[in-house]
Amino acid sequence: MRFIPHSPADIAQMLATVGVGSVDELFRDIPPALRATGALALPTGLSEQDVRARLEALAARNRGARDLCFIGAGAYAHFVPAVVDNVLQRAEFYSAYTPYQPEVSQGTLQAIFEFQTLTAMLFDLEVANASMYDGASATAEAVLMALRLQPKKPRVIVARSLHPEYRQVIETYLQGAAAVELLEAPFGPDGRVDLAWLAQHLDGRTAAAVLGYPNFFGVIEDLRAVRGLAAPQGALLVTATAEPLALAVVQPPGALGAEIAVGEGQSFGVPLSYGGPGVGLFATRFAHVRSMPGRLVGEARDAEGRRGYVLTLATREQHIRRERATSNICTNHGLVALAVTVYLSVLGKEGLRRLARLNLERAHRAAARLCAGGRWRPAFSGPFFNEFAVRGRDAVAALERAQAAGVLAGVPLARWYPELDDALLLAVTELHDTAAIERLAEVLEA
Repeated sequence: MRFIPHSPADIAQMLATVGVGSVDELFRDIPPALRATGALALPTGLSEQDVRARLEALAARNRGARDLCFIGAGAYAHFVPAVVDNVLQRAEFYSAYTPYQPEVSQGTLQAIFEFQTLTAMLFDLEVANASMYDGASATAEAVLMALRLQPKKPRVIVARSLHPEYRQVIETYLQGAAAVELLEAPFGPDGRVDLAWLAQHLDGRTAAAVLGYPNFFGVIEDLRAVRGLAAPQGALLVTATAEPLALAVVQPPGALGAEIAVGEGQSFGVPLSYGGPGVGLFATRFAHVRSMPGRLVGEARDAEGRRGYVLTLATREQHIRRERATSNICTNHGLVALAVTVYLSVLGKEGLRRLARLNLERAHRAAARLCAGGRWRPAFSGPFFNEFAVRGRDAVAALERAQAAGVLAGVPLARWYPELDDALLLAVTELHDTAAIERLAEVLEA
């Protein structure tokens, strides 16, 4: 296909339509320091093949693409089998629209049904939905659902060890709910929520307690103990899991008393792509299904007894009166959910468990290696999965030296927790072998 650029007259007409005088004015919101100041240094008359080769050579100069990366904090680098993209690129999935007409959308509906089934199995809960945007918005939707289920209880307690961006999204969702009281529960030396504080503040006015599982520090919260405090007060236990691979080796939240469990599915077959896209996981008990947001695909039988799939209980504002809708989610992350479905189907239960154990073993090996030299020490004493925090002198300077050496050695926790100004958060996955762990220790001990 030939590329025919716009003529000066075309450009002038488009600028006039949007009400600006020049292309520079169109991009005035971009800070001047971030704007390109010159044209691309490309000779004229190059073929497409030559241009591509030249641009690929320029891209190869971006060292970050080849750096060892130990950054997690809610988005995790895992190996993605080729079969995932192979299925996603099939035209019937890649170009599929929201499945409003079941008679022409059976493949898409079945894929969503399988996604829901796998999500429910992961969380050990009875019913799951689809079309959550990401882990953060799914967590906020879970809070709204808890408030719908407990309309006379205006208090929600959120653990400060929950992902900071998840907490920010919850706050944004609740800005218009003046009657709702949002409290943050502190964490203790083990990195877990402070149970003594919870016991004091969990009362009959509390609709829900929301915890990360694992939490932002990678620590596994004691859900059974929190449930023991929440249940007598009639408060719901809500969990949010940013790294769902952990659920292959820890007890699932449903088995520990969680009423609503949500998470981010990016770890399952979705590569890191500058922060997105993600896909929210959302599960609950069947008793609460009519208060669940998003869409739900169900299995049905036609007049001849043949199995089919239909949208059911899709209580979104496109389907029912706005004031009765449980959510205003108006799009579908079906393609990303399909990636999760294919990934989990390929690995299966045993494959997922083996992968989780590999992550667990390598993360603990890396933590032990870092702390063996005396330069670093564990930030928390609680059990962790594949993410952990360490403390040491001049942590930010060490991080910068590591980056200069080609290793992205985690993120500084001071960005969100001022009292942890000497702490780094690191994630270790199956992509980090013994040599990578040794390299990490080498640059952080320098």
